[in-house]
Amino acid sequence: NQVACAACHVDTSSFPHPDRTVQSLRDMTVNYSDTCTQCHSDQSALAMDSVHQKALSEGNQNAAVCADCHDPHAQQPMKDPASGKLLDDARLQVVNTCAKCHNAIYEVYEESVHGAALTQEGNLDVPTCIDCHGVHNIQDPTTASFRNSTPYLCATCHTDPELMGKYGLSTEVLNTYVADFHGTTVVLFDKTFPDQPTNKPVCSDCHGVHDIAKSDDPAKGLAVKENLLTRCQKCHPGADANFPDAWLSHYIPTPEKYPIVYYVDLFYKFFIPGVLIPMAVIVVMDFTRMMINRSRKKKPVVEHETPLPPPEETKAPAS
Repeated sequence: NQVACAACHVDTSSFPHPDRTVQSLRDMTVNYSDTCTQCHSDQSALAMDSVHQKALSEGNQNAAVCADCHDPHAQQPMKDPASGKLLDDARLQVVNTCAKCHNAIYEVYEESVHGAALTQEGNLDVPTCIDCHGVHNIQDPTTASFRNSTPYLCATCHTDPELMGKYGLSTEVLNTYVADFHGTTVVLFDKTFPDQPTNKPVCSDCHGVHDIAKSDDPAKGLAVKENLLTRCQKCHPGADANFPDAWLSHYIPTPEKYPIVYYVDLFYKFFIPGVLIPMAVIVVMDFTRMMINRSRKKKPVVEHETPLPPPEETKAPAS
């Protein structure tokens, strides 16, 4: 829908325009943010809860407002009216929009496995800024609650079978993480103390934040044993060269990948039930027999003295 100039510039509805009352163009941009609320109340309400609005409220006039991300005079449609999904062109422009204020981060992201795929190949499957940080209600990524929820954030894409299947990546990243000592502790800690920091590693501690590299990258990839050892030594300074061998990565053991672990696990899946089930049967049988024997046990018979027969009468001798 078209919007007339006066719908936003409510103080300049006449000509010639009145003199400016703001000190700078930046002040004007910030002041006009309230105007956007007239048509975009839902987005405005979300933005009021964002890290940008918090910074603005604290006096930082450089904090992003509506017009910094959306050109009020040349803004193109961002979503498909039918599906409500972000249009491809808009998705490609997200990183450029954020780079206006966060250029140093953009330069790091651009060289990462995600950023390179997006900016160089136009691959829309990879995450952009808004996929991790949100759109209007962007939260402070330095908080403990944001860090503790990182595994679930990464799992949004990395547990999607269709998406991961296109690139031959495991979808067991969250399950394998939660199953090990690090992940179990973090998940329990997040549920119990969501706003408290934990020293156990989350995804970003091992893989990086904006500089995530391909697993086989010779400089940073964790599939390279030396790189993995370097990451482990951040928390385990005494770790030696064999330390990373104890980790099975995010893959479930198969005959092709980690066959020894797979077959040992398979052996115990049969061996343990094969031992415990017969033992349980024997215990049940023994208990049953004991109860049967107890119920059939005869009561003791009390023996009575047999009375002696009466003495025979002595006959007198015949005379």
